[in-house]
Amino acid sequence: MNSSPRIAFVTIGQTPRSDIVPEMIADITAGQEDRKFEVVEFGVLDGMTPAELAGMEARPAELSFATRLRSGEEIVTSKERTEERLNLLLQDLDNQGFDIIVLLCTGTKIEPLVNTLVVEAQRIVDSTVEALAQTARRLGVIVPLERQVEEFSRRHVFTGEPKVVAASPYAGDDIEERAAVLADCDLVIMHCMGYSADMLAQAKTPIRAPVLLSRRLVAGVLRQML
Repeated sequence: MNSSPRIAFVTIGQTPRSDIVPEMIADITAGQEDRKFEVVEFGVLDGMTPAELAGMEARPAELSFATRLRSGEEIVTSKERTEERLNLLLQDLDNQGFDIIVLLCTGTKIEPLVNTLVVEAQRIVDSTVEALAQTARRLGVIVPLERQVEEFSRRHVFTGEPKVVAASPYAGDDIEERAAVLADCDLVIMHCMGYSADMLAQAKTPIRAPVLLSRRLVAGVLRQML
């Protein structure tokens, strides 16, 4: 990798993700602020008209994603249609000379690329949590949407039966109140890249067990790669 690597941060929503990328860069460069790399952001929903965005919204029976528009507004999209557009975007980025592509979502399924190393948030988060959960009596999971509580077992496989609650990082939900339901767990994962360090602090207030923040797990991997 060259002295100033190029990194593509890819969101399933719209860019810029001012709620995620700056915080991750701060984690990556903490104590090494002179570290240099170029960051370019790309969004699956970038450039879409209101009508096109409406066509991306999840129907009642579909698996879903919660993500953010450029305005800061939450949008709930179809997992299937989002991943179709995501894979087309990734195929295009694979030929643009990036050193690393980072997916800012913990639920995506992608097709392999030929030229570029991909940091898949879902694989990093799920693999880390599964390794730790082997000795956990009860795993707690915080997801963005109520509908994803029921969807979770169809999308992620963990040992045992995780206790799952919903708290949106985009809609102003009371994360501390929702997290209190997980007070009897001995390991908790905030399973969305939209959760911030401030939201982590809110979740940890009623929980004595370790609480993991997805974006910090991914940033930790990137810190070692750059």
